Amino acid sequence: MKSFPIAVAFVAALLAAPAFAQDAAPQAQKPLQPSDVKEFKDWTVRCYPVASPSPCEMIELRVAKKSGQRVLGVLLAYMPARDAHIMQISVPLGVSLANGLVIDADPYKSPVLKFRRCDQLGCYVESAVGGDVIGLMSKASKGQIQIVTVDGRHFNLAFSLDGFNEAHAALVELSKAKAKSPAPAAAAPAQP
Repeated sequence: MKSFPIAVAFVAALLAAPAFAQDAAPQAQKPLQPSDVKEFKDWTVRCYPVASPSPCEMIELRVAKKSGQRVLGVLLAYMPARDAHIMQISVPLGVSLANGLVIDADPYKSPVLKFRRCDQLGCYVESAVGGDVIGLMSKASKGQIQIVTVDGRHFNLAFSLDGFNEAHAALVELSKAKAKSPAPAAAAPAQP
Protein backbone atom coordinates (compact mmCIF):
# COMPACT_ATOMS: atom_id res chain seq x y z
CA MET A 1 0.00 0.00 0.00
CA LYS A 2 1.38 3.39 -0.86
CA SER A 3 1.34 5.73 2.07
CA PHE A 4 2.27 9.34 2.47
CA PRO A 5 5.20 10.32 4.64
CA ILE A 6 3.56 10.96 7.99
CA ALA A 7 4.64 14.25 9.52
CA VAL A 8 4.07 15.17 13.14
CA ALA A 9 1.12 17.38 12.15
CA PHE A 10 -0.42 14.53 10.19
CA VAL A 11 -0.17 12.13 13.12
CA ALA A 12 -1.75 14.77 15.36
CA ALA A 13 -4.58 15.17 12.85
CA LEU A 14 -4.96 11.40 12.71
CA LEU A 15 -5.41 11.18 16.45
CA ALA A 16 -7.79 14.16 16.38
CA ALA A 17 -10.13 12.36 13.97
CA PRO A 18 -13.34 11.48 15.83
CA ALA A 19 -13.12 7.69 15.53
CA PHE A 20 -9.45 7.50 16.37
CA ALA A 21 -9.89 9.79 19.35
CA GLN A 22 -12.83 7.74 20.61
CA ASP A 23 -10.90 4.49 20.50
CA ALA A 24 -8.10 6.09 22.52
CA ALA A 25 -10.46 7.71 25.06
CA PRO A 26 -10.95 6.14 28.49
CA GLN A 27 -14.14 4.09 28.85
CA ALA A 28 -15.42 6.40 31.62
CA GLN A 29 -16.09 9.19 29.13
CA LYS A 30 -19.33 9.25 27.16
CA PRO A 31 -18.62 8.42 23.48
CA LEU A 32 -19.00 11.27 21.02
CA GLN A 33 -22.26 10.94 19.10
CA PRO A 34 -22.38 11.65 15.36
CA SER A 35 -24.45 14.64 14.22
CA ASP A 36 -24.98 13.29 10.68
CA VAL A 37 -25.33 9.63 9.69
CA LYS A 38 -25.93 8.37 6.15
CA GLU A 39 -26.23 4.73 5.08
CA PHE A 40 -24.84 3.48 1.77
CA LYS A 41 -25.62 -0.25 1.60
CA ASP A 42 -22.95 -1.89 3.81
CA TRP A 43 -21.15 1.39 4.65
CA THR A 44 -22.11 4.19 7.00
CA VAL A 45 -20.85 7.77 6.78
CA ARG A 46 -20.78 9.58 10.12
CA CYS A 47 -19.90 13.20 10.83
CA TYR A 48 -19.23 14.52 14.31
CA PRO A 49 -19.89 17.95 15.85
CA VAL A 50 -16.20 18.70 16.46
CA ALA A 51 -13.69 21.13 15.03
CA SER A 52 -11.39 18.71 13.23
CA PRO A 53 -9.39 18.45 10.00
CA SER A 54 -11.36 15.22 9.38
CA PRO A 55 -14.81 15.48 11.03
CA CYS A 56 -16.35 12.63 9.01
CA GLU A 57 -15.63 8.95 8.50
CA MET A 58 -17.02 6.01 6.59
CA ILE A 59 -17.16 2.66 8.32
CA GLU A 60 -18.20 -0.92 7.91
CA LEU A 61 -18.49 -3.03 11.06
CA ARG A 62 -18.78 -6.81 11.24
CA VAL A 63 -20.18 -8.19 14.48
CA ALA A 64 -20.38 -11.81 15.71
CA LYS A 65 -24.03 -12.88 15.70
CA LYS A 66 -23.88 -14.88 18.93
CA SER A 67 -21.79 -12.59 21.14
CA GLY A 68 -22.42 -9.20 19.55
CA GLN A 69 -18.65 -8.58 19.70
CA ARG A 70 -16.99 -6.55 16.95
CA VAL A 71 -15.03 -8.92 14.72
CA LEU A 72 -13.86 -6.39 12.15
CA GLY A 73 -14.02 -2.66 11.62
CA VAL A 74 -12.87 -0.94 8.43
CA LEU A 75 -12.87 2.83 8.74
CA LEU A 76 -11.78 5.53 6.30
CA ALA A 77 -11.43 9.24 7.10
CA TYR A 78 -10.65 12.05 4.68
CA MET A 79 -8.64 15.21 5.38
CA PRO A 80 -9.58 17.83 2.75
CA ALA A 81 -6.76 20.26 3.64
CA ARG A 82 -4.19 17.58 2.71
CA ASP A 83 -6.35 15.67 0.19
CA ALA A 84 -5.39 12.61 2.23
CA HIS A 85 -7.13 9.46 3.45
CA ILE A 86 -6.51 7.65 6.71
CA MET A 87 -7.58 4.04 7.17
CA GLN A 88 -8.11 2.22 10.44
CA ILE A 89 -8.71 -1.52 10.58
CA SER A 90 -9.69 -3.05 13.90
CA VAL A 91 -9.58 -6.77 14.70
CA PRO A 92 -10.12 -8.68 17.96
CA LEU A 93 -7.39 -9.32 20.49
CA GLY A 94 -5.46 -12.54 20.06
CA VAL A 95 -3.85 -11.70 16.72
CA SER A 96 -0.16 -12.17 16.12
CA LEU A 97 1.23 -8.64 16.24
CA ALA A 98 4.40 -9.72 14.43
CA ASN A 99 2.44 -11.05 11.43
CA GLY A 100 0.34 -7.90 10.93
CA LEU A 101 -2.55 -8.14 8.51
CA VAL A 102 -3.17 -8.00 4.77
CA ILE A 103 -6.08 -6.37 2.94
CA ASP A 104 -7.22 -8.38 -0.08
CA ALA A 105 -9.87 -6.60 -2.16
CA ASP A 106 -9.32 -7.82 -5.72
CA PRO A 107 -7.73 -6.09 -7.69
CA TYR A 108 -5.92 -4.64 -4.65
CA LYS A 109 -3.73 -6.58 -2.22
CA SER A 110 -1.77 -4.69 0.41
CA PRO A 111 1.65 -5.56 1.70
CA VAL A 112 1.73 -6.73 5.34
CA LEU A 113 0.45 -3.87 7.49
CA LYS A 114 1.77 -3.63 11.04
CA PHE A 115 -0.42 -3.04 14.05
CA ARG A 116 0.04 0.37 15.69
CA ARG A 117 -1.67 -0.35 18.99
CA CYS A 118 -4.09 -2.55 20.93
CA ASP A 119 -6.56 -1.75 23.68
CA GLN A 120 -9.27 -3.69 25.51
CA LEU A 121 -11.46 -3.69 22.37
CA GLY A 122 -8.93 -5.03 19.86
CA CYS A 123 -5.83 -4.29 17.79
CA TYR A 124 -5.54 -1.57 15.15
CA VAL A 125 -3.74 -0.86 11.91
CA GLU A 126 -3.80 2.90 11.23
CA SER A 127 -2.23 4.26 8.09
CA ALA A 128 -2.40 6.95 5.47
CA VAL A 129 -3.53 5.53 2.12
CA GLY A 130 -3.11 6.99 -1.33
CA GLY A 131 -5.74 7.73 -3.92
CA ASP A 132 -4.46 4.75 -5.92
CA VAL A 133 -5.57 2.38 -3.13
CA ILE A 134 -8.98 4.07 -2.92
CA GLY A 135 -9.30 3.74 -6.71
CA LEU A 136 -8.49 0.02 -6.65
CA MET A 137 -10.83 -0.66 -3.74
CA SER A 138 -13.60 1.19 -5.59
CA LYS A 139 -13.40 -1.49 -8.30
CA ALA A 140 -13.87 -4.41 -5.89
CA SER A 141 -17.19 -5.73 -4.59
CA LYS A 142 -15.87 -7.60 -1.56
CA GLY A 143 -12.71 -7.95 0.41
CA GLN A 144 -11.08 -9.76 3.26
CA ILE A 145 -8.61 -9.03 5.98
CA GLN A 146 -6.08 -11.80 6.43
CA ILE A 147 -4.87 -12.28 10.00
CA VAL A 148 -2.87 -14.86 11.96
CA THR A 149 -3.70 -15.61 15.59
CA VAL A 150 -1.11 -15.93 18.34
CA ASP A 151 -1.43 -19.72 18.08
CA GLY A 152 -0.67 -19.65 14.33
CA ARG A 153 -4.17 -20.10 12.86
CA HIS A 154 -4.94 -18.13 9.68
CA PHE A 155 -8.29 -16.37 9.27
CA ASN A 156 -9.88 -14.35 6.49
CA LEU A 157 -12.32 -11.77 7.88
CA ALA A 158 -14.71 -10.85 5.08
CA PHE A 159 -16.00 -7.34 4.46
CA SER A 160 -18.20 -5.88 1.76
CA LEU A 161 -17.44 -3.03 -0.57
CA ASP A 162 -21.10 -2.75 -1.59
CA GLY A 163 -21.86 0.97 -1.26
CA PHE A 164 -18.15 1.90 -0.93
CA ASN A 165 -18.13 4.30 -3.90
CA GLU A 166 -21.27 6.14 -2.84
CA ALA A 167 -20.09 6.33 0.77
CA HIS A 168 -16.67 7.60 -0.32
CA ALA A 169 -18.22 10.34 -2.49
CA ALA A 170 -20.37 11.44 0.46
CA LEU A 171 -17.37 11.26 2.83
CA VAL A 172 -15.32 13.58 0.65
CA GLU A 173 -18.19 16.03 0.11
CA LEU A 174 -19.22 16.18 3.76
CA SER A 175 -15.62 16.39 5.00
CA LYS A 176 -14.94 19.34 2.72
CA ALA A 177 -18.09 21.08 3.94
CA LYS A 178 -17.47 20.46 7.64
CA ALA A 179 -13.67 20.40 8.08
CA LYS A 180 -11.95 22.99 10.17
CA SER A 181 -8.31 23.59 9.46
CA PRO A 182 -6.01 23.93 12.45
CA ALA A 183 -5.55 27.53 13.51
CA PRO A 184 -2.39 29.09 12.08
CA ALA A 185 0.40 29.89 14.51
CA ALA A 186 0.18 33.38 15.98
CA ALA A 187 2.49 35.93 14.38
CA ALA A 188 5.36 37.18 16.46
CA PRO A 189 4.88 40.74 17.72
CA ALA A 190 6.63 43.38 15.63
CA GLN A 191 9.96 44.54 16.98
CA PRO A 192 10.05 48.25 17.95
